[in-house]
Amino acid sequence: MAEVHLVRRERFCAAHKLWIPEWSSEKNKEIFGKCANENGHGHNYHLYVTVKGEPDPVTGMVIDLKILKRIIIEEVIDDLDHMNLDMDVEWLKGKPSTAENIAIAIWNRLMEPIREAGATLHQVRLWETENNIIDYYGQ
Repeated sequence: MAEVHLVRRERFCAAHKLWIPEWSSEKNKEIFGKCANENGHGHNYHLYVTVKGEPDPVTGMVIDLKILKRIIIEEVIDDLDHMNLDMDVEWLKGKPSTAENIAIAIWNRLMEPIREAGATLHQVRLWETENNIIDYYGQ
């Protein structure tokens, strides 16, 4: 059998502020620019979760899409959608809420539940803006 990659897309809207508390306001603005706005800003994120595996010989599926959707919604989307990533999401606290850090945290939330469902997490792609897209492969 051949290995197949399956991609599931979900979306969420969230606010955040790129800010290092130990830095001065001037340094934060120098490094993060408009993203260091005191009141924060928001994005309409697109999350692409790629899993891989061999299709089941009976069902022909790498993973049941209903199960994959449930895992992504319960482990990630329910916590992030319409939230302030810096203040409302416990598993994102302690690091700047860059797209890179968000993608890594999402990977960490999804890896084990997807494995338990019989597939392997291959990639997390976080589309923050049309110009800023992060790919993370778990390294």
